[in-house]
Amino acid sequence: MRLDLYQKETAHLAAQQSALLDEVADRMKVGESLSALEQNGVLHALQLVIENAIGKAKHILKHLEQPVPTSAYDAMSALVRTGHLPAAELDEWNAVIGLRNRIVHDYMNLDMALVLDWVADRRYQRVVDFLKAPIDFSQV
Repeated sequence: MRLDLYQKETAHLAAQQSALLDEVADRMKVGESLSALEQNGVLHALQLVIENAIGKAKHILKHLEQPVPTSAYDAMSALVRTGHLPAAELDEWNAVIGLRNRIVHDYMNLDMALVLDWVADRRYQRVVDFLKAPIDFSQV
């Protein structure tokens, strides 16, 4: 897929999923609780935006004709090396990827209260901003 079309789709998905997550954050701010079904929806929305961000990182690396690692952690590190991601953000991206891994692979040990706190604090916003940000084609 062309990188410009991919960017358009990632921004669209980010807008859809962040609207859902924003609604949850607003509800939690006023003390509302979520049903089990809604909690699963939160996990799905987080998984989608995080996986989409990982995919965008790998698409940028491919377009740069850089090696595309299989590890999400390595993909974000490579974006730092190429100057497409600030080094100061890498620890937070590693935490985001860790959350995605826990949602997908270690769901039996997932602390939903911590996830909901993460959403209430809108910590997903960095991921959404990355997905919505246009790719600087002069750098890729």
